[in-house]
Amino acid sequence: MSRDSLDNSSVNNSEAWWITGQGKGDILAAPVDACPPGFDGDAVTVETLFSGVSRGTESLVFQGQVPESEYGRMRAPFQQGSFPFPVKYGYANVGRVVAGPAHFQGNAVFCLFPHQARYRVPAEAVACLPEGLPPARAVLAANMETAINGLWDGGPGIGDRIAVVGLGVVGLLVAWLANRIPGTRVTAVDINPDRRAVAERLGLTFASTVEQDDHDLVFHASGHASGLNTALELAGPESVIVEMSWYGEAVVEVPLGKAFHSRRLTIRSSQVGQISPLRQPRWNYQKRMELALDLLRDDTLDALISGKTRFGEMPETMSKILTDGSHTLCHRIVY
Repeated sequence: MSRDSLDNSSVNNSEAWWITGQGKGDILAAPVDACPPGFDGDAVTVETLFSGVSRGTESLVFQGQVPESEYGRMRAPFQQGSFPFPVKYGYANVGRVVAGPAHFQGNAVFCLFPHQARYRVPAEAVACLPEGLPPARAVLAANMETAINGLWDGGPGIGDRIAVVGLGVVGLLVAWLANRIPGTRVTAVDINPDRRAVAERLGLTFASTVEQDDHDLVFHASGHASGLNTALELAGPESVIVEMSWYGEAVVEVPLGKAFHSRRLTIRSSQVGQISPLRQPRWNYQKRMELALDLLRDDTLDALISGKTRFGEMPETMSKILTDGSHTLCHRIVY
């Protein structure tokens, strides 16, 4: 594929961001129709307004660090191409329905779709934005889903002392949600001092170091082994550390000596692709997404949008967005 192959006059083709090699990408052709072969149900065509860059996962994909063993599990719902490259990847797309059933017409919707200007998907794949949620903020929906699932996996209770280590978008959302539970005492922990301002805008107590080791529950979302070590140090006896970071092919050393066994600590993985087992009998992915979108109606969460780029500028800017994490939270792509 090349730029020369794009046919902008064709209703069958659109433009999408493709990762073409390690640390490389371009805007190339992609089919508008993403419905499965033989699909004969209701479908909607969406013109994208915004998409969001999920720095953690998209950075690993951009650098070719998805392990071969995870190629299947790591596929995005509407991914095109295969790992490692070339691949059309992403899952935070907000647009407006321009064709489809009458009750969808003109609605702003969220879809787990890559960075693409126009696409057609089964109607059940999109979620209409609730009243009061601006489309520009709705790019956080996938991150909010991850945070919700992490809280479900951790099971915080009233009055719990909670630490959240690693204040990217997911970590900040976990801390913000936990802080809304009555009586909880939440500390948002990050070694990056730039995170203090955004944490405090969200009403959180920020710390770069914490000495107490009596937390009832600890969430780790830094993406670095050193952060997991910190999380273990903060956990009180019999408490749970919820591991929300994914390391790709990196080997992570976990200090299971010292007081790990005597304090009877539990490390529990959390991954948004599976709904917490205790919720599965009553919840599904559609209900979880509806909850995520509803929670995003709080204007305070605009603090998590740290920058924006025009869609056509992605080939020149994505490398910086995905490699420089000191200032970047959710970067919004504008179409």
